Amino acid sequence: MTPTTTKTKYFEAVGRRKTAVARVRLFVAPKSSYEVNEKSLEEYFATKEMQQTVTDAITHGKAAEKFHITAKVSGGGISAQSEAMRHGISRALLVYDITIRGRLKKIGFLKRDARAKERRKFGLKKARKSPQWSKR
Repeated sequence: MTPTTTKTKYFEAVGRRKTAVARVRLFVAPKSSYEVNEKSLEEYFATKEMQQTVTDAITHGKAAEKFHITAKVSGGGISAQSEAMRHGISRALLVYDITIRGRLKKIGFLKRDARAKERRKFGLKKARKSPQWSKR
């Protein structure tokens, strides 16, 4: 026997920032809503700035449809996770409608922000900070 499952069409993409990874799915829906790790957007991202970062791709992309967006986010800090989610939403919007590409590219939402913490080198305190030098 096969279980009955409803096949709903969605657009999927992965967004990354530092060590944060967001797997995003866009479902065409009658009204916009967000779900991050089975929590609402307001519940997961406490500050308005981070909520704004996540929703920027939809508002600036000016997509014709409304979407129910689900995301599985892991790794990194909460700020990097919000930016990874924005990156994933932007990529998923391209799968949905390629004509949005020009607008999203101009703002810089399609570029993976590669800046990450530099590794610590031996003989040093941090990545570049050296121990205090003493003459005697």
